[in-house]
Amino acid sequence: MIHITDTAQQHFAKLLTKQEPGTQIRVFVINPGTPTAECGVSYCPPDAVESTDKELKYEYLTAYVDELSAPYLDDAEIDFVTDNLGSQLTLKAPNAKMRKVSDDAPLIERVEYQLQAQINPQLASHGGKVSLMEITPEGYAILQFGGGCNGCSMVDVTLKEGIEKELLATFPELKGVRDLTEHQRGDHSYY
Repeated sequence: MIHITDTAQQHFAKLLTKQEPGTQIRVFVINPGTPTAECGVSYCPPDAVESTDKELKYEYLTAYVDELSAPYLDDAEIDFVTDNLGSQLTLKAPNAKMRKVSDDAPLIERVEYQLQAQINPQLASHGGKVSLMEITPEGYAILQFGGGCNGCSMVDVTLKEGIEKELLATFPELKGVRDLTEHQRGDHSYY
């Protein structure tokens, strides 16, 4: 479920020596399954462990995860990285904003998952996002850009050279990708 690197485990173990005996860590997601989902790590003293918590044993520590957060922490990784600028704890949880879907889920769910887990994090670095509006009977994914993408002159390039290539490579059953405004106008001459 959660991969905690040896360096991160050792970092936590060192911090835990200064806490109440028996204290471990808790990994959680606030607002799981939403665009505002945030992951976190906190101390978990023995009296804070719930009977419904999932217990994950590691070489240097134990981590607890509440049952609501658990499905959103699949494939998560916690690392402790040291570079020229200092040390930093990193927590990557690609499924925090949307629960991972199975390979046999309906196409619309699989495409939505790909957008939320892979594409939107890339667009977020520019303040943008994309939403799946529908998949047409002809097999086109209709997307709506938002945030920093709204009015950006690079939307067409992002759509055709980035998003469409990635989605078509992952989902061969798709015929293409269209922007909602082009779809509403019926403008698909270059598709």
